[in-house]
Order: sequence, then structure tokens, then C-alpha cells
Amino acid sequence: MGKLDDKVAVITGGGSGIGLAIARRFVEEGAQVVITGRRQEALNDALAIIGSRATAFRGDVSRRDDVERLYEQVGQLHGRIDVLVANAGVIHPAPLESVTEEQYERQFDINVRGVFQTTQKALPLLSDGGAIVLVSSIAHFKALEGHCVYAATKAAVRSFARSWAHDLKHRGIRVNCLSPGPVKTPIIGKMGIPDESLEAFEKGLGEMIPVGRLGRPEELAAAALFLASNESSFITGIDLCTDGGLGQI
Repeated sequence: MGKLDDKVAVITGGGSGIGLAIARRFVEEGAQVVITGRRQEALNDALAIIGSRATAFRGDVSRRDDVERLYEQVGQLHGRIDVLVANAGVIHPAPLESVTEEQYERQFDINVRGVFQTTQKALPLLSDGGAIVLVSSIAHFKALEGHCVYAATKAAVRSFARSWAHDLKHRGIRVNCLSPGPVKTPIIGKMGIPDESLEAFEKGLGEMIPVGRLGRPEELAAAALFLASNESSFITGIDLCTDGGLGQI
């Protein structure tokens, strides 16, 4: 038996990286999965990896109409949601003096507004006793150069987990936060680092982490599975840092 047998899970940002790894692991554990993302090509590639127990919806979590249409389709297809993973996020590293209005708004629109809308609009479909996993980052408590706006958005996500764990306790819905450290995913390649410098950047970053390397998406998926399953039935409101020790010692 799988840990998520007969469960319905919605995972935002499921087209690549951590979201894709979570979707793949959830399907392996018996769940029916709906993934979302903004790029159809990435979603198609993800479905080929995940298999027939997954479906995809193209949309932007920062757009209310897209989120509402997502849940209309989920309702028609499955009738309920048992697990929600709000994973979609973006990052635009820049020092304070260089942050543009567009960079600021985009990070808050997707990382904060997107998480809020994704969760709020899911509530009519979310099963009593269900589980919500919000993907934050250790940046919400550990200062990292050039991450001031990103860190603020992830601090909001951490705060949401605390508040919503309280707000939804009457329905038995557990809400927890998952905070990755540096993980080897395509998002690293979108941070503006030249291709010729990327290998050295990843090596240097790995040397800063107590376990001596970047995390793997599969390791984050294992942590998300724990928070989504009955293995964590007495846990709500926590921040589970899966960071190789970078934010801990």
C-alpha cells in the first residue's frame, strides 16, 4: 500500500524541479495528481515522466481567473482535493539598490498572492482532515545576499502556515511549511549566472552546506510526502527545513 492511496493531490509549479519530483513521488505512493504551471511544453514533459495518474492545467497562480478555472476542472475531474502543495514560485536575485519595480511585483504576485489564492480558492474542494504543504525557503529566516525581496515573500509564506493551521483546525486540515535550502533544479539556471560560471557556483554553494552538496529534488519530495501523509498526523504549523544543515548550524 502507498502512503497516499486514493488521495487527490494538487501541486502548483509541478512542471519541473521540486514540484515535478513531488508529483512523481505522490503518484508512486498511490495519489491522483493535478499539476499546474505556466509553460505547456514543461507540463507535457512532466506528464510523460509522471504517467497516467497525473493531469495538467496550464495557468498562472497569480491570476485569480486561472486559479478559479483550475479548481473548476479539478472539481469536475475528481470532486475533491485531499492534499494541496503550493509550490509555485520565482526568484530574481538583486541587491537592494538594483531591485526593479517589475522584479518586486512579480515575486510578490507569484510567491505571496499566488500561494494565498491557491489555498483560499481550494477550500470548498479540500477534504476535512486534508493536508496543505506550503513551500517556503530557508531564506525566510537566513539572510542571503541579493535575496531581500525573495526572502520577504517566503517569510509571508511561513506566516501563512502558522495562521492557516489555526484557521483550519476546526476542519482537521493540517497546514505545514516546507523550507528548502539550495537544491539542484532548473531555477538555479534562471538566476542570471553565466553558463560558464554555473558549475563553479554550484560547487562553491555546495561547500557552504554542512552535508557538502546541493539538495536533490527527490529529497524535498520525501519531506513533502511526510507532511502530506498520515505519517505526520500529529504535526501542524511547523517549518520543516530540508536544507542540508545550512540554516541550522
